[in-house]
Amino acid sequence: MCGIVGYIGPKQATSFLIEGLSKLEYRGYDSAGIAVYDGNKIDVEKSVGRLSMLQKKIEHQQPEGHIGIGHTRWATHGRPSDVNSHPHTDCTGKFVVVHNGIIENYLELKEKLIAKGHTFTSETDTEVVAHLLEDVYEGDFEAAVKKVLTMIEGSYALVFMSEYDPDKLICTKQDNPMVIGLGEGENYIASDIPAIINYTRRTYILSDGEMAIVTRDSVWVQNRQGMPVTKKVFEVYWDAQAAEKGGYEHFMIKEIYEQPKALRDTTSGRLAKDDKGIVFDELKWTKDDVSPIKKIVITACGTAYHAGIVGKYYLEQLARIPVEVDVASEFRYRSPLVDESTLAIVISQSGETLDTLAALKEAKRLGARTLAITNVVGSSIAREADNVIYTWAGPEIAVASTKAYTTQLVAMLMLSLYMAGLRETLPESRMQDLIKGLRNLPAQTHEVLEEVEPIKTFAQQYGFNEDVFFIGRSLDYAVALEGSLKLKEISYIHAEAYAAGELKHGTLALIIEGVPVIALATQHDVYEKMLSNIKEVKARDAVVIGIGLKGDEQLVKYVDHTIFIPHTDKYLTPILTVVPLQLLSYYAAVTRGCDVDKPRNLAKSVTVE
Repeated sequence: MCGIVGYIGPKQATSFLIEGLSKLEYRGYDSAGIAVYDGNKIDVEKSVGRLSMLQKKIEHQQPEGHIGIGHTRWATHGRPSDVNSHPHTDCTGKFVVVHNGIIENYLELKEKLIAKGHTFTSETDTEVVAHLLEDVYEGDFEAAVKKVLTMIEGSYALVFMSEYDPDKLICTKQDNPMVIGLGEGENYIASDIPAIINYTRRTYILSDGEMAIVTRDSVWVQNRQGMPVTKKVFEVYWDAQAAEKGGYEHFMIKEIYEQPKALRDTTSGRLAKDDKGIVFDELKWTKDDVSPIKKIVITACGTAYHAGIVGKYYLEQLARIPVEVDVASEFRYRSPLVDESTLAIVISQSGETLDTLAALKEAKRLGARTLAITNVVGSSIAREADNVIYTWAGPEIAVASTKAYTTQLVAMLMLSLYMAGLRETLPESRMQDLIKGLRNLPAQTHEVLEEVEPIKTFAQQYGFNEDVFFIGRSLDYAVALEGSLKLKEISYIHAEAYAAGELKHGTLALIIEGVPVIALATQHDVYEKMLSNIKEVKARDAVVIGIGLKGDEQLVKYVDHTIFIPHTDKYLTPILTVVPLQLLSYYAAVTRGCDVDKPRNLAKSVTVE
């Protein structure tokens, strides 16, 4: 999500910090900053915008010193600005920290620190960490860091620097990557290998819960209890371009495998500790806020539109509010029936999709309350909407959306549960079951990603077919739409998705011998009907790949191939079901020799009508 670098050694730190950050630009960011100890004090320089803005700011007076840390920020808490940029300091400026991740309990900690007299300058969760260091410091930098780590909750990669102990950097991680580059008389720290690959190929990859004390001549790794950890040197053999992709062939497959983390981050701090509700600090709605809502309109484009279709099922069935879903490019041209009793939800990964922004403005003009679900803090849509729920998927480089889609589904489900709690439309036991399911989702997604070999085989076997059909019912149909879009946009295979019950109304005429049909069968309430639809296409000699829940022996009887997902609640199956469809699309595109990350005629963010 953010880029982190650190250096300690005989050379000028600024040079490495700037170059290291430049190697992490592919991750996406909205601001950049560095902190360097000059022998007397820590000099912090930061700027909103591209790294070049920071370089221009310091070109005539670069911070000088042999130890420093740097950061490129992708905003999660607080809009992009100079003051919200990292590094962050305490009140005295003697402690500096850079951070990648989310501190879940930062508001609670911030209130306590303010009560003690601490003054905050930013809107970020990270600044809390610097002030905590100041608050607990009693002459031992390392001990203070350890104490702070017992106080914060969430996911993080952190690097600490202190004027009181200027001969060391301390770094640690939990759920976010951290790499230490091993040099001769110098050492490096980074959130990702590309930052250090031009300086060293010898690295330590930190594991969760580990903390490293980094000096010029040594790296001492220990666990949270202070026990030493023996690390094996990881030699990096990738070239620089491959390193940007983390060793993956394409950004798309890298981002598919980042989904467990993206899901964990998006739910972080939003699931009540007792599993009895959803916590949206950014909304803080009450019963009185939701009771006037008589209708919800969801509008979006492309993949985000498909997330909206899933959201319709969630909101209607859990919160019991009527929902319409519209393609954003059509919304404002149909004189929509929207008024003060309408909640308009717009979904956009970039927050800059022009049609979606126009639909948002039209809904506001008609008097609707507006809510945006987006991945980019401070984007046009985020600024325009009355309320915003951010998906913390991190930057998505590939044109074809993957982790943005699954985090949008999670955001929609959490919103539905949030509104169900306020409207009292869901039994407490059902709410707890779904929240427990959300907690298990990252691990279950990881489980799906481990079963990739059969999917590769199917892609190679059927990747040169010119037509593929997807069928499903209920939530499976909504996911089939996204699976179809993924396949056509990156492999150029003609792919169509149909509600399986509509086969007899014309679609069945397209089913001929050998045509692949991907049949989604995870929804118990329509399962028998779905099996009947599968029999219909098999009777026309289609090749059927069935996607179902693990252990479904009945499905195996009626399809040619199966892909299974772990057992979970029916409302969570879409998030798991789409992952094998993403993988199938990816490997089909690779089989056909397509440009996976940059498919023809398409752009990542559509900012024209």
